[in-house]
Amino acid sequence: MSKAAPARKPAAVFCSAAAPPHGRSLDINDPQVQKAAIRIQASYQAHRSQKELGEKGPPRVLEPLKDLVLLMEGSAAKLICCVSAFSDLFTHWGKDRKELRDGPKCRYVFKDPDIVALLADLNQYSINVTNPLGQCSGSARILVEVPAKIQKGPDNTKACKGAKVTLIAEILGEPAPNVGWAKNGEDKKTTVFFEIGSTTTTLTIRQATPEYSGKYEV
Repeated sequence: MSKAAPARKPAAVFCSAAAPPHGRSLDINDPQVQKAAIRIQASYQAHRSQKELGEKGPPRVLEPLKDLVLLMEGSAAKLICCVSAFSDLFTHWGKDRKELRDGPKCRYVFKDPDIVALLADLNQYSINVTNPLGQCSGSARILVEVPAKIQKGPDNTKACKGAKVTLIAEILGEPAPNVGWAKNGEDKKTTVFFEIGSTTTTLTIRQATPEYSGKYEV
């Protein structure tokens, strides 16, 4: 019988860390090294900010402004616009294309992500929200409903025959009220002329005669 070959032992592997190449070490106290590190950090932060801006995108309206109707003249109004927007946010409120600023008649309240304005005046209002990637905007009206009433009735008038006579009444109402004139309780649309303005109504008798005498009502 032939002898069996002796079993082989696994070969040992030895690794040694190579020394850094001569002249390649960095001195962290070197001003040039520190400046380079600052530039690298600033570049990374700028890249990260741009990435976050790209992910967030431009501002967008979540809940638009809505027209508001007030039932009491002189009461305060509240306009609300909810937006989604990233940092570096600029918000501008305007009234009739003029920028509004905080003051006695207008107060801003900012909440993330809600932007709220408390307003104590009437008319067309707008909001514009911008960040480095874009903008969004909206507008709404504040309206007031006022019961129709006569602020001041027409005065008693005397006129000579053939003279022109005008009777003026001050009126108020929103929406604009319907207006009519009557003489002695009878509608006078067909025999006299009257016009309606935003705050007054005027009845005109072009040539007075005795038959026009009487009690006129608006």
